Amino acid sequence: MTQENLIDRLMAENEEFRRLRSEHQGYEQELQSLNGTPALSADQHWRMSELKKLKLMAKDRMEAIIRGSRPGVTA
Repeated sequence: MTQENLIDRLMAENEEFRRLRSEHQGYEQELQSLNGTPALSADQHWRMSELKKLKLMAKDRMEAIIRGSRPGVTA
């Protein structure tokens, strides 16, 4: 099974994976929006830092789910 097929299956069957992917995409959109801001305030800089951390945590958890879902892998 390819990684793409596995992700498609997880999107269809795993609620946590769907939620994490949605959150990850939302964080990315907000980061892109902030990156387009010419002069960021201190709060905006803090938010960018926070978004990067949240995005990474979501990605790490999605990767763990993918690893645990591969055929022949036991959790």
